[in-house]
Amino acid sequence: EPMAGMTATEKAEMAGFVRAARDRHGVTIILIEHDIGVVMGLSDRVAVLDYGRKIADGTPAEVRADPTVIRAYIGTAEGGNSEDI
Repeated sequence: EPMAGMTATEKAEMAGFVRAARDRHGVTIILIEHDIGVVMGLSDRVAVLDYGRKIADGTPAEVRADPTVIRAYIGTAEGGNSEDI
């Protein structure tokens, strides 16, 4: 979790560094991170784990709309919005 404990400014700088390294070197970067906003903004593809089990894998838009992900991370209360992910 490279962004743990960072301020919003530090997270933005780190995300820029990761993005630049990926683009400059043309490599895949595996990132384990709990800041969903950072993950969705930085990733081309996202795998989501829940209690150590993969529950989704796809583009950020696909994962954000996945009912299993929504249930696991937002809950099932009415009024939930996948944009919260």
